[in-house]
Amino acid sequence: MIENFSSENIREKLISNHKSMSLTEQSIENNLIELLQSQGYEYHYWPDIAPYGSSPMRTGFDMPILESVLETSLLHLNPDIPASARAEALTKVRRMGTTDIMTNNEAFHTMLTDGVSVEYFKDGQTVGINVQLVDFHNPENNTFMVVNQFVMKENQNEKRLDVVLFINWLPLVVVELKNPMDEDATLERAFTQIQNYKKAVPSIFYYNALCVISDGMDARVSSVSATYSRYLVWKSPEKLENGRIPEMQILAERLLEKKTLLEVIRYNTVFETEEVKNRDTGLLSLVKIKKVAAYHQYYAIEKAIQETLRATSESGDRKAWVVWHTQGSGKSLSMVFYAGRLVVEPAMKNPTVVILTDRNDLDDQLFQTFWNCVSLLRQKPVQAINRAHLKTLLRVAGGGIIFTTIQKFYPEEGENTFETLTDRTNIVVVADEAHRSQYGFAGRVDMDGEIKYGNAKYMRDAIPNASYIGFTGTPIEKEDKSTKSVFGEYVDVYDIAQAVKDGATVPISYESRLVKIRMNNEAVAKIDAAIDEIDEITPEQREKAKKRNAQIDAIVGHPERLADIAQDLVGHFEARQAVFEGKGMIVCMTRQIAVNLYAEIIKLRPEWHSDNLLKGDIKVVMTSSTSDPESFQPHQTTKDQRKTLALRLKDPHDPLKLVIVQSMWLTGFDAPCLHTMYIDKKMQGANLMQAIARVNRVYKDKAGWLIVDYIGIGQDLRNAMAVYTESGGQGEAVLDISEVIAGMRTKFEIVSQMFHGFEYKSYFGADTTEKMRILLWAQNFILSSEDLQNRFLSEITALSKFFVMAVPSDAALSIKDHIAFFQAIKARISKFTSTGGKSDAEINTAIKQIVDEALSSEWVVDIFEAAGIKAPSLEILSEEFLLEVKNMEHKNLAFELLKKLLTEEVKVRKRKNMSQGKKFSEMLGNVIKRYHNNQLDTAQIIEELSEIAREMRLEDGKASGMGLTQEEYAFYSILCENTSTQFLEDMKMRELIHAIVETVRKNATVDWDKRDDVKAQLRLTVKKILMRYGYPPDLAKMEADRVLEQSELLAKELTEK
Repeated sequence: MIENFSSENIREKLISNHKSMSLTEQSIENNLIELLQSQGYEYHYWPDIAPYGSSPMRTGFDMPILESVLETSLLHLNPDIPASARAEALTKVRRMGTTDIMTNNEAFHTMLTDGVSVEYFKDGQTVGINVQLVDFHNPENNTFMVVNQFVMKENQNEKRLDVVLFINWLPLVVVELKNPMDEDATLERAFTQIQNYKKAVPSIFYYNALCVISDGMDARVSSVSATYSRYLVWKSPEKLENGRIPEMQILAERLLEKKTLLEVIRYNTVFETEEVKNRDTGLLSLVKIKKVAAYHQYYAIEKAIQETLRATSESGDRKAWVVWHTQGSGKSLSMVFYAGRLVVEPAMKNPTVVILTDRNDLDDQLFQTFWNCVSLLRQKPVQAINRAHLKTLLRVAGGGIIFTTIQKFYPEEGENTFETLTDRTNIVVVADEAHRSQYGFAGRVDMDGEIKYGNAKYMRDAIPNASYIGFTGTPIEKEDKSTKSVFGEYVDVYDIAQAVKDGATVPISYESRLVKIRMNNEAVAKIDAAIDEIDEITPEQREKAKKRNAQIDAIVGHPERLADIAQDLVGHFEARQAVFEGKGMIVCMTRQIAVNLYAEIIKLRPEWHSDNLLKGDIKVVMTSSTSDPESFQPHQTTKDQRKTLALRLKDPHDPLKLVIVQSMWLTGFDAPCLHTMYIDKKMQGANLMQAIARVNRVYKDKAGWLIVDYIGIGQDLRNAMAVYTESGGQGEAVLDISEVIAGMRTKFEIVSQMFHGFEYKSYFGADTTEKMRILLWAQNFILSSEDLQNRFLSEITALSKFFVMAVPSDAALSIKDHIAFFQAIKARISKFTSTGGKSDAEINTAIKQIVDEALSSEWVVDIFEAAGIKAPSLEILSEEFLLEVKNMEHKNLAFELLKKLLTEEVKVRKRKNMSQGKKFSEMLGNVIKRYHNNQLDTAQIIEELSEIAREMRLEDGKASGMGLTQEEYAFYSILCENTSTQFLEDMKMRELIHAIVETVRKNATVDWDKRDDVKAQLRLTVKKILMRYGYPPDLAKMEADRVLEQSELLAKELTEK
């Protein structure tokens, strides 16, 4: 039986099990290579395939593709195409035409998936053909290769990429690895490294399909254009493997498996164009974003395709089932991936795909998503303008991606059937939000006594042999027999718990503020009664409900009530903004209420108003016409104008901070910077779940977002969650604010108790000078124990996350200053301890904003100044500096400070002088070990560390005293390390050192330290020199190896001089 443990458990076990072993970046690299070799990848060490290597495949270090063998691959895949056409294809692949990464990446992706378009003459005519770069249908017909330490040289930059995966000699996957034992080597730093590569050696990313970051256990993957937050884990479809096997192993065995990797590249990659506003000029520009399917999308689409093939077969039941992926997890893109995969499926014989929604705005939004992904779909989608146009589009022999609302299948006036348009079986209807009532079959009698059926019945009339698949972000109710009769059961489920755990969405908190606006049960009951009447009418009767609408306006939109809401909302939102800058959405019952609430808010904040569409902090977003009341007219907008407002809301730098809506933007609208939704509209079931999902999008480092309830949707939320749970979903859609506050208070108590014996609260009433002293003492107190330090760093991070979700509750604001104090201590510790080294990324943006001004502007100073000593210069290890450290009042801080400086100094020496690095590393490690074993007190260890510093300074003086450079002294240290070789006089030793260094420099050509032939020759030459100076052959061989090792450390310096 396999033990169940998390990646953190894995990390702890590895650390404890490898006390006598070194788990390094190199060993992680080797492990990945072995995993890939076991799947049939060829392995090559990069010097072997270099231009001068034993098996050269590259023409130069500035060209990432392996040209020498790519020609052979093109011949293998395209044997019937003339050599001239293949040569032209190779030239197009080599010369991408621009220097922009995303432009070239998209162009190459088209070449990769469709083939390289070339022309050649045949029988006196020009013939066009596509030269294939990869065989996507037969994985084994391709060459898969892994290369480590791949060197790129470009624009006077040289970079060495950890691992690069090639398919047919094209560099499609870049892997950046970090050491899991190094606390500073985080995944975020691996991501930063890839960003640096993009700037320094961009050409390898012209061909990139995927970027992977990992420390051997944790692993994330995304596209070349992705932000860090969009790098996600790739899990196994076998759920028992997840959490029990390192993520890197799962990614290597699942995603990088040949067939899966090819399918992700071919069917699960899209390029979208987004409009971005320049912060300085205000001008809009188009930016390309590359998106790759997450694991849940890939697995779901594979299953959906198989169910579709079954449903559309001769004996199929025409039910391709339902994909339920929680809101915010990429449902729209999943639909794109599904359609792109389906249209090229041979068994479907050029199918027609009908994308079905139930509202025009949803139809427009989804159509735009598909339109952005034309390259994957291999055709342009078409939007049905009206019922007649829909009929024309469906009366085709095959093909096409058609967008329509379900209402267009409604029959002509007086009819109960829709004419049959085609009896083809290769038509697939893809329904967005498959749970909606309009998709039913059942009939009903309207107010005029006429029988009206669900629109699914009319669709069946029009396309009787079509198959149906549903995509939904919310579950189908058990009582909803109509939806299941159309689509069938679930084919794949990705619930809230999994989405939050994977980082695909963030949790949402719920706060009821009914009491704040004097709502009572009687008022809520009146609202519910009015809503019930409205909700139960049919679409064609909605115009007859204006009187009921007026009743709602009178109750919900009472002027005093709206004034109360405006007052509370403005204060609440401004408090949220003070903690975490973002945006908010206000949802109202009716358009009239939306307009009136806007007026009340503007009374309080007149500076938020502007008649200019491109200015102002708040806008009403709704449809209106000239027949609407006069008060509506200032808010009347066209479709294009609402698009402009959408761009403003999505832009975190635009001053538009609040929008008021009635029905617009509640589904299918994504603005990740939304952090609060104020709900003053009764909603139920799927509509409610979809609306609140507008604020669950991943954005920067937000811990979670907030729903504020002004009208009483608490029970509706509970009812919706009951449906969710009954359907098999796990995880809470929203966390009650009381639960968040309880969690915050628990963590606050834990952190506060860590200061038992230290009275830190006097800080809050102190002046700036005293604050500096108190914080220094508090910092010293936490550093008194390594266990206390580690627990403090962990618990303050957890406390901060709860705090962000709880703001601006009174409970959160009451401890705001305490949070700032704790965070200041954390930030100080992070400056000079390895344990805190990765905490910068963990400090939530919100916390950064609330840190007390006195902390951030007056005393957050250099750590040395805070410690009461002068900032060290190059004389960092001078006796004067050591004396200052020794006399510091706060001994724990003095120890941490000196340890930090010496640790950094040892790292530098390891990179320059192998002998010194080893010597001082052992000295430092032994002293710190004795301290942790309580063999030394604080004063004693400071003295011991000072002795190491003096020894370092003494070593530095020896080089100049002997007339040697620091590089030459490094070789001297190597040769003097072995006492059996200390037989040369100083003069002769200096002469020997000069001879060795001169020999190394003469042989130190570019990349000499990576070329085995050069190193072998150098080793032999050094051995002969040593023997010439009297070294016995066996000692000469041993010392030559050590000299060569030292030479590799100084490769760059020796090459440049």
